[in-house]
Amino acid sequence: MLDPSSSEDTGGESDPEVVEEAARKPASLSGKRANSSRAGGQQRESAAPGGAAAKGARDGADAGEDEERKERERIQREEEERKTKLQIYVFVLRCIAYPFNAKQPTDMARRQQKVNKQQLQAVKERFLAFLNGETQIVADEAFCNAVRSYYEGFLKSERVSRMVQSGGCSANDFREVFKKNIERRIRSLPEIDGLSKETVLSSWIAKYDAIYRGEEDMRRQTQRAHLSAVSELILSKEQLYEMFQQILGIRKFEHQLLYNACQLDNVDEQAAQIRRELDGRLQLAEKIAREKKYPKFISADMEALYMEELRSSVNLLMANLESLPVSKGGPDFKQKLKRSPLNNSFLDIGDEGDILSKSDVVLSFTLEIVIVEVQGLKSVAPNRIVYCTMEVEGGEKLQTDQAEAARPQWETQGDFTTTHPLPSVKVKLFTESTGVLALDDKELGRVVLNPTTNGPKQAEFHRMVVAKNSQDTELKIKLAVRMDKPPNMKHSGYLYTLGQRVWKRWKKRYFVLVQVSQYTFAMCSYREKKAEPQELMQLEGYTVDYCDPQPGLQGGRVFFNAVKEGDLVMFACDDEPDRVLWVQAMYRATGQSYKPVPPLQNKTTNCRGGIQKPASPISLDPSQRQGVEELISAAPCRLDHAALFSILQKHTLQHRMNDSFSCLGWFSPGQVFVLDEYCARYGVRGCHRHLSYLKGLMDYSENNALVDPTLLHYSYAFCVSHVHGNRPDGMGTVTAEEKEQFEAIRSRLMALLDNQITHFRYCFPFGRPDGALKATLSLQERVLMKDITTPVPPVDMKNLVQRCLEKAARINYSQLMEYAQIKEDSQAAPEKRLEDMMRLGELCIDVLQQNDEHHSEGREAFSWWPELMAEHAESFLSLYRADMDGALQVQPVDSWDSFPLFQLLNNFLRTDPHLCNGTFHKHLQDLFVPLVVRYIDLMESSIAQSIHRGFEQETWQSVKSLTNNLANVPLPKVPSLPLTLPQMPSFSAPAWMGPLCENTLQGINLPDIFNGSATSEDLFWKLDALQMFVLDLHWPEPEFAKHLEQRLKLMASDMMEACVKRTKSAFDAKMQKASKSTDFRVPLSVCTMFNVLMDAKKQCSKLCVLDTGQEIDKQWQQYHSKIDVLIDESFKEMISSLISKFAGVLDGALSKLSRYDEGTFFSSFLSFTVKAAAKYVEVPKPGMDLADTYITFIRQNQDILRDRVNDEVYVEDVFDQWYTGSMKAVCVWLTDRLDLQLHTYQLKTLIKIVKKTYRDFRLQGVLDGTLNNKSYETVYNRLTVEEATAAVKAGDGLQGISMRDSDEEDD
Repeated sequence: MLDPSSSEDTGGESDPEVVEEAARKPASLSGKRANSSRAGGQQRESAAPGGAAAKGARDGADAGEDEERKERERIQREEEERKTKLQIYVFVLRCIAYPFNAKQPTDMARRQQKVNKQQLQAVKERFLAFLNGETQIVADEAFCNAVRSYYEGFLKSERVSRMVQSGGCSANDFREVFKKNIERRIRSLPEIDGLSKETVLSSWIAKYDAIYRGEEDMRRQTQRAHLSAVSELILSKEQLYEMFQQILGIRKFEHQLLYNACQLDNVDEQAAQIRRELDGRLQLAEKIAREKKYPKFISADMEALYMEELRSSVNLLMANLESLPVSKGGPDFKQKLKRSPLNNSFLDIGDEGDILSKSDVVLSFTLEIVIVEVQGLKSVAPNRIVYCTMEVEGGEKLQTDQAEAARPQWETQGDFTTTHPLPSVKVKLFTESTGVLALDDKELGRVVLNPTTNGPKQAEFHRMVVAKNSQDTELKIKLAVRMDKPPNMKHSGYLYTLGQRVWKRWKKRYFVLVQVSQYTFAMCSYREKKAEPQELMQLEGYTVDYCDPQPGLQGGRVFFNAVKEGDLVMFACDDEPDRVLWVQAMYRATGQSYKPVPPLQNKTTNCRGGIQKPASPISLDPSQRQGVEELISAAPCRLDHAALFSILQKHTLQHRMNDSFSCLGWFSPGQVFVLDEYCARYGVRGCHRHLSYLKGLMDYSENNALVDPTLLHYSYAFCVSHVHGNRPDGMGTVTAEEKEQFEAIRSRLMALLDNQITHFRYCFPFGRPDGALKATLSLQERVLMKDITTPVPPVDMKNLVQRCLEKAARINYSQLMEYAQIKEDSQAAPEKRLEDMMRLGELCIDVLQQNDEHHSEGREAFSWWPELMAEHAESFLSLYRADMDGALQVQPVDSWDSFPLFQLLNNFLRTDPHLCNGTFHKHLQDLFVPLVVRYIDLMESSIAQSIHRGFEQETWQSVKSLTNNLANVPLPKVPSLPLTLPQMPSFSAPAWMGPLCENTLQGINLPDIFNGSATSEDLFWKLDALQMFVLDLHWPEPEFAKHLEQRLKLMASDMMEACVKRTKSAFDAKMQKASKSTDFRVPLSVCTMFNVLMDAKKQCSKLCVLDTGQEIDKQWQQYHSKIDVLIDESFKEMISSLISKFAGVLDGALSKLSRYDEGTFFSSFLSFTVKAAAKYVEVPKPGMDLADTYITFIRQNQDILRDRVNDEVYVEDVFDQWYTGSMKAVCVWLTDRLDLQLHTYQLKTLIKIVKKTYRDFRLQGVLDGTLNNKSYETVYNRLTVEEATAAVKAGDGLQGISMRDSDEEDD
C-alpha cells in the first residue's frame, strides 16, 4: 500500500546523505533494461557491414548505455532519498504524537510577514501618489519633505530591492527606517508652544501608516495578521503534521497510511514504542561496550566517558517518560522497578525486593445512572405517587422526582464515584405510604446490576424483583448505567487464567490491565464490590504472544500466554477480537521487542470440540503492507540519526526560509519543538545539530539571504564550548569528526564574517536587521578566540576590522560610481566634470550620513568603532578626492563655479566631529584658500573701481524704482574691467532685500521708499553679498576665518569712508549752486545724499563691526569709531549747510521788509503813493505776496524733506533747527528795531509769517518746548504790542490780521 520505491513524487530536493541501514534496491526492472540494452548493442554491432560502420554503431551503443545507466542511477538515487524521507517522517510523526522531552516555546520573538516585490512596487506607488497630491491625507510641508526623502533615499534604493529579494525585509523594517529618519528631523525642528515633539512624531507615524496601507480592506488585513500570529505561536498536532508533510514532501495519503500503521492516536502504543526504543538503545550500548566499537574521539580517555553519557542520556529519557502523569484520580504512584539484569549497569532504578503491592493499584471510576421509566406497574392506584432510589454499594443514595403511578417517567441522572472495578448498583421503586402510622414508604420492586467499563451505554429494560404476593409480575424498569474508563486502566474483561505463581487454578476471573507509572503495569483480577485486586501480576519482563488451545483446560475458545523466566501464565477468552485487543494491550505494557502476530488461520478446536472462528483480517493485505511495515518496524537504534537529522534540519530550514515570514534563519516554535524532541528522543548530539545548522545558515548567507548574526553566534558558541570541553549540553566527549567539522566551519565562518563586515552596507542595508552589525562584530571577535577563555587582543580585532573597512571604502565608492553612471573621461567639458563632481559629492555625503545613522551601533560592541568608521570615511573620501582634483584642475583660471562644491562638502565635514579638519577636509581647504583669496582680491579691486567710476557719473537719482521692482530687475553686477572678474555667486541674497522680494512677489503695494543713489546701493549690496558669501563658506579653520572676516570688515570700512566723503563733496557742491530766494526748493539729489549717509550709518553696524565673539583690539575699535565719527560729522555739516540755506532765504525776506522801517525815505514814499492812489482806484493789500511766498517756500521744502528723506529722526532734527533758527532770526530783526514802530505792512507780514511758521512746524511734529522757545515768546510779545498800537492809531488798518485769531484765518 505504501511502497516508497513506487512513489511518483520525490518530495523535495535530493540529499547526498546516506543512512547506515539502506533499504533494498528494486533493481529487477533496471537489470532487464540493462540486459536489453546490451542485447541491442550486440545486435547493432553484428549488423554493421564494415569496420567504420561497426565502430559508429559501438559508439552509439555505448552512448545509449551511458545515458540509460545515468537515468537508472538517478531513479535509484531518488528512490533511496524518498525512502529516507519517509523513514524520517515516521520518526517525526512519533515525536509529534507523544512528546515527552520538549515543549513548544512561547517566548520566541514574533516574526513579521515578508515584503515581496509586488508589495514593494505597490508601496512605492502609494508614496508617489501621496507626493503627487493624489491622496486625501492632509500633511504639512515638513512631513512632505520627510516622505520625499524617505521615498528617494530608501524606497527607490537598490539595496532595498536586494533586501526584499533576499526575503529578510518586513513592513516593520520599512516603518522603523522611516521612524528613525523622522526622529532626526523632528529633533531639528523649533519648539512650538502647546505642541510637543512626541505628538508630532505620533502624528507623522499615523500618516505614514495610512500611506503604507493605501486602500486595503482593514478587516481582511486584521484577519490575515491574526492567522499569521497563530501560526507563529503554538501549533496543534494536525498543523505540525501538515507542516512536516510540506517540509519532507510527503503526500496526504502517505501520511494517512503511516498515521494508521503507527497507531498515533493510541497513547498507550506510543508510550510502548518509546519504551521499546529505549530498550534498543540500552542493548546497543551494551553491544558497543562489549565489542568496543566506539566512535573515534580526540582522546582515547573519552571512551569510558562516552558510555557514561549513554547511560545518563537513557536515564534522563526514562525519567522524563516516568514523569508523565498516567492516572487522573488517587495518588500519583510512580514506583520504579528494576528492568532486567541486562540493563542493570545502565539503569539503577530500584532493588530486587521492590515489588508492587495491592494497595499501590488505585482505580477511580465515575458512574452515571439514568432512570428513564417504569412499565408494568399495576399494584397501585393511578393517582398514587411513586419514585425511585439509586445507590452504589458503599456510597450515598439518591432519589428521583416524584411521579404519578399512571405515568412513571423521570429521565433523571445520578452521578457516583467508586473505586470498585465491579461495583454493585441497586435501583429500587417506592410508593408513598398512606397509612397514618406508616414510617417508611412501600418498596414495589428492585434491580441489582454489576456494570463494567465495557458494558452498554444505552438505556435498556431490566426486570425488577418484586415481592411474592405482588401483582406486578411483569414490572420492568428502563435505565442506563455508564461506567467510564480511567486513564490508568488500559483494558478490562473476563478471562480464563492459569499461572504458576498467581492464579494457580483455571478459573474465569475479571481482569484489569492497570498502568501504575510509565514503566509499571500490572494484570489485576477483581471480585465484585472490592476496591483492591484479589491477585495481581507485574508485567515487567514478561513476553506476551498468541498460542494454540491447551488440552485439558475447560473454558475459553482462543488462547494467549505471558512468559517469563520461571513463570508461564495462560489466558483464554471467548472470541478472537477480544484476544487481539488483550494481546495488543499487554504487548504495549510489557515493552517487549518482539511483536506478536495473530495467526492467519486457526481451525483447531478447543477441548470442548467447537470450531474456532477464523481471525478477523487486518485492513491491508500483507503484500501491500510490506513498505509500511519496513518503515514502522525499522529499529531506530540501528539507524544513523545524525545523518537523518541533518536531512530533516536542512529541509526544515529550507521550508522556513521560503515561507511568508521574515525569519532571518530562526525556526518557528513548532519546528523548534519537533527538532528538540527528535534530538532528545533519538540521541542526536548537540554539537552535530548546531554544526549542521551553521552549515545551512552559512549556505543561505553566502547566497545573499539575510540571516540573523545572533543565531550564528548562538550556534557557534555552543560548538566552540563543546569542542573545548566546556559541556554546554552535558556531553564531555568530542569526536574527531566533530572537531574536523568545527574547524572547517570556523574557517568558513571567518571568511563569511570578513565578507559581511566588508560589505556592511549591502549585508545590513539601512541597519536592518536591527543590531545585526553589532552582533556580527561580536561574533567575529568570538571566532578569533583560540579557546573559550583567552580573549582576543583588542589590537588584532581592530586591525582585522580596519582591513575590512578599507576594502569596504573601495567597494562602496565603485558601487557609487556605477549607481551615478559617471565615467572617467578626460576629454569631457570642464562644466560637465564639475557637475558630475557635485552630484557625486552629494551621493558621497548621503552614503556617509547613512553610515553614521544606520551603522553606528558598532560602538556598542567596541569603543574604537567610531574611530575606524572615521578612517573608513577618510579612505572613501580619498577616492573621491582623486576625481575631484582632476575635475578642478581642468577648470578655467579665475572661474568661481567650484565654490558651491566647497560649500557642499564643507557644510557636511565641519559638522562631523570625526571628519572636521581631517585629511580630506584639510586638503579641501588647501585647494580653495588661494581661490578665496584671489576672489576677494578681485572683488575689492572691482568695488573700489566701481565707487570711483560710479560717483564720477552719479546723477544722484533715488533708486526707488529698483527697490519696488526687485523681483523683475537684475541685481547689480560688477563693472567690466580689463581682466575677467568674478560675478557674485547666487548663494544668498542680502538679508535686508529678502522681505522686499517676498512682498513684491506676493503682490503687496510697497510704500514709496526712497533709497540712496545707484552707486551707493550697488556698493552696499556688493559688500553685504561678499560678506554673506564668505560667511556661508563657514571656513573651518578659525585663524583663516578670522582673517577673512577682518579683511572684509576693513575693506567695508574703507569703502564706506570713500562713499561718505564723495557724498559730502557732492552735497557741498550742490548747495553752493543753490538759490537764496524763496524760489529755493531742496533738490531731490540732496535728499538722496542724505539717504546715502543714512544707509551708510545703518550698514556700518553690520558691515564694519566684528562679531562679538571675537577679541577686538584697540586699533580696530579706533578704526571703526573713526568711521562713525566721520558719518556723524558729515551729517551735522550737511544739516548745518541746509539750515544756513534756509536762513538765507528768511534773511532775504526780512531785508525786503527793512525798506519799510520808520524814518526812511522809501517808507515815506511808499506811504504817500498808496494814499494818493487810494483816492482814485482800489489798491491791493501790501505785504501779503511776500508772506505767502515765504510760507509756500517753507511748506514745500517741508514736504520734500518729509517725503524724500527716509529717517524721521534726522528730518525732525532738521525741522527743529530750521524753526529755531527762523524764530531767532525774526527775533534779532525785531530787536534791531526795538526803538522803532513797525510799519503796518511789516507788522502784517511778520504776523502772518510767524503764525504760519509756528503752525506748520507744529503740524510737522516739532515739540511744544521747541515751538515756544524764548525767541518765539519775544517775537509774540512784540508783535502783540505792535498790533495793539496799530489798532489804536489806524483803526482797521491791519485788515483783520491778528496774533490772537490766527487759527481761524484762511490759508
